[in-house]
Amino acid sequence: MINLALLGYGKMGKTLAQLAPQRGFEVSLVMDIDVNDESCGITREKFKGIDVCVDFTTPQAVVENVHRVAALGVNLVVGTTGWQKHQAEVRKVIEQAGVGMVYAANFSIGVNLFYKLARAAAEIFAPFPMYDPFITEAHHKMKKDAPSGTAHEISRQIQPYLVDREIPMASVRAGYIPGVHELGFDSEADTVILRHTARGRQGFAEGALYAARWVVGKKGFYSFAEVLEMGAGS
Repeated sequence: MINLALLGYGKMGKTLAQLAPQRGFEVSLVMDIDVNDESCGITREKFKGIDVCVDFTTPQAVVENVHRVAALGVNLVVGTTGWQKHQAEVRKVIEQAGVGMVYAANFSIGVNLFYKLARAAAEIFAPFPMYDPFITEAHHKMKKDAPSGTAHEISRQIQPYLVDREIPMASVRAGYIPGVHELGFDSEADTVILRHTARGRQGFAEGALYAARWVVGKKGFYSFAEVLEMGAGS
């Protein structure tokens, strides 16, 4: 069994806690904001025996969480979005501490394969300027960041193929939508759309646990897409 610590116990944290024992993990520590305000709950005593820590907290908490967890020599998986402007700092912390971390805007394996489709589509449409690219995304009303980290990642991945074209993004926050992302190409004649629809949170939890198992014993700073490329045997 891999000893797992969960930072954040919202809907994703609860899904992870439910699924983890079925995937060979023991959830040894769970900390929500009530016991980890300003990351003060991350101590050597509490993290004794922890193999990997999964963070689904808030953008404001991620950087300090990483500082403290890495200082304890514990590897991380970060599924929180909205902290990427601090990515250079976080990478430096991980590398200096000699630990491993996997991060993603979206831990759905399907979404990460969607990125590949998006790049291929952008390359195909690049020679045809009559097609305007666009990205739309929809999530539940509790999601705080908009556009989503996944929408920004889709844009980042296709921009090199569409260097002279704007890629507008539109967001919806309503109800209990787990997540829908679309990449479209529109012309006067027709529209082509690629869509990923999440049916629930289990897909995100499966991907985060896949990353958690992979990163045990590793050193370095990895995107989930890189982990999927290298495969479970790496």
